[in-house]
Amino acid sequence: MTSGVAALWSHRNSLRILVRRDLAVKYQQSVLGYFWSLIEPLGMGAIYWFVFGVLYSRDTGRHLGEAAGSYPLFLITGIFAWMWTSSALSEATNALTGQSRLITTMNVPRQVFPIGRVTGRFAEYAAGLPILIAIAVVYAAHGRIHPGWSLLSLPLAVAVQAVLLTGLALLLSAWNVLMRDVERLMRLIIRVLFYATPIIYPLSLVRESGLPGWLKVVYELNPLVGIFQLHHAIWYPDEFPDARLLVTTIVGSLLVLAAGWWSFRRLEPAVLKEL
Repeated sequence: MTSGVAALWSHRNSLRILVRRDLAVKYQQSVLGYFWSLIEPLGMGAIYWFVFGVLYSRDTGRHLGEAAGSYPLFLITGIFAWMWTSSALSEATNALTGQSRLITTMNVPRQVFPIGRVTGRFAEYAAGLPILIAIAVVYAAHGRIHPGWSLLSLPLAVAVQAVLLTGLALLLSAWNVLMRDVERLMRLIIRVLFYATPIIYPLSLVRESGLPGWLKVVYELNPLVGIFQLHHAIWYPDEFPDARLLVTTIVGSLLVLAAGWWSFRRLEPAVLKEL
């Protein structure tokens, strides 16, 4: 894995070119261009705010705690991070099948293709950070949030999420070449993960629910749970994951990366033969 990372680093310029090309192709015939990376999560945030912040505001407010007065910020923070996750997973799954000609002709480590999809979607997430910060400034000015040291949760959340998504991208892209059902299965899994992760609701809602204890343990084994707690903790320090959840998230993400890298290298000959 060390030699593979060194090879990938030596071809970082190829990775940058692939990311720029993917972004250009994605928005080349779009009038609004990169603004779509902002409009979609903002639109989703508005819908969920209307449902849970207006129609069910009484039930929602009981579990949000300090986030109750700034629920739109809570929503947007989670949805922006989720758009990076869902887009990266869906696009990385077909990163090899959709670029077979480039893969068989370019002399670069094949990992750059799925990793490039994760990096490109991170660029879209980063483009939305100024909007997120602007909303936070408004709420801070009205005393609804009190950010401080918890702002350091942002780089930690981004780093752990990048590790997890990279591992999943390597794993899914290789297996999808050999079994095309992976792409269809991921569409369902991504929908389930959205509601099985504390994005539009706080983790305390799950912990205080009447679910069996073993199911709550399984729920928190999902690394995305701790990652989104870190994202919410940027503005709400009380949402910072406890030591057990934080360790579970970091160790789980590293294990996924190792498994994804190992699987990709083992399957690479069969993948190239199939392509």
